[in-house]
Amino acid sequence: MPVIQMFLIGVIVLVTIVIFYFVPVGMWIQGIVSLGLGRIRIVDLIRMRLRKISPRLVTDGVINLHKAGLAHITTDMLETHFLAGGNVQNIVSALIAADKANIQLPFETATAIDLAGRDVNEAVQTSVYPKVINAPMDGYLAAVAKDGIELKARARVTVRTNIPGLVGGATDDTIIARVGEGIVSAIGSAGNYSQVLENPDNISRAVLDKGLDAGTAFEILSIDIADLDVGKNIGASLQADQAEADLRVAQAKAETRRAMAVAEEQEMTAKTQEMKAKVVESEAQVPLAMAQAFKDGNLGIMDYYKMENIKSDTGMRDAIADTDMENTSDNPVED
Repeated sequence: MPVIQMFLIGVIVLVTIVIFYFVPVGMWIQGIVSLGLGRIRIVDLIRMRLRKISPRLVTDGVINLHKAGLAHITTDMLETHFLAGGNVQNIVSALIAADKANIQLPFETATAIDLAGRDVNEAVQTSVYPKVINAPMDGYLAAVAKDGIELKARARVTVRTNIPGLVGGATDDTIIARVGEGIVSAIGSAGNYSQVLENPDNISRAVLDKGLDAGTAFEILSIDIADLDVGKNIGASLQADQAEADLRVAQAKAETRRAMAVAEEQEMTAKTQEMKAKVVESEAQVPLAMAQAFKDGNLGIMDYYKMENIKSDTGMRDAIADTDMENTSDNPVED
């Protein structure tokens, strides 16, 4: 008999634990005390348990929202968002913060932002307290004015969240890229670098007038040039590089002409040698012709000696003339 009693007691205890697990009476009483009868029903809490939804999370969320004045949000709405994979706690915090800051944030918009992967609570905080973005994140933006002087700039962009454009809107990277493009364009449009250094606020105004926050999740409040330094003389460097390139081209053309002249000279030398070879060949025919003339009787022995004497006399005269010319060049006549 004691065994049966112990068994019954155990069954009763187990059933009681199961009932209290699936029927969170404590949270139901908390809901009645905080919100009144009928706001959170015991059936809703049991359904949450069966759906594997945390009753404590939903109950605390509804209580906090109702206490903040957002009585139109029900447990069903929070349950639906939880089952969709959303962050209920973030939604509750964001809705309360937006309501206190007079920011229009409907429940549907908040859940859409949360399900899109954005931190809706951080978005509301940024709407209340704008944040500053460095453009660029690291280093400087390099731009060249019309006079060829390089300027290095860094800007601080103050933005706040644009709640309606948060779903599908571009992120910080787009803002940084657009601001960088605007700064480079503004500096490049300046006549000289001194104008930019004298009035850096002209860059800010020129960039702001372009409406760079269109299609993004942020609204640009201000663009401030935090740092502006003078860099290299890009124009002079480009001119020097161009001059060096022109010099190399001219040298290459001159080398081509020289090579062509050398080739032409070698060609003329070859032609000269060819003509000399022809002369030698022709001179080689002279003895043969003289021999044939002797055989035919057209040339006598006296004629031959006479011709040889003329050749000797001509050679002697040439030698004397060459000697006189050398003496004249070695001993110039003095005035």
